[in-house]
Amino acid sequence: MSVTVARDVTERVKPPRAVFVPFRMGHHFGVPFHSKGQRLVITAALDLISGATHSGQILDLPMRWAELRREGVDIERRTAG
Repeated sequence: MSVTVARDVTERVKPPRAVFVPFRMGHHFGVPFHSKGQRLVITAALDLISGATHSGQILDLPMRWAELRREGVDIERRTAG
């Protein structure tokens, strides 16, 4: 199982299963403080481990970095007090 932000590289490497998230390099599980988004990535990866229909399957998650980043900043502001 791989969580990837580089779909083209993942297609070449061909891991048994992968979840692609269109995030920045190094932010495979999303933005800081956005636990809902992070949980979505982790849950999708775990579900794909047992539910993949074929070897080499890549699941594209329909998430957007800019939207999650704005939400993460709002969450950080609310929790900072």
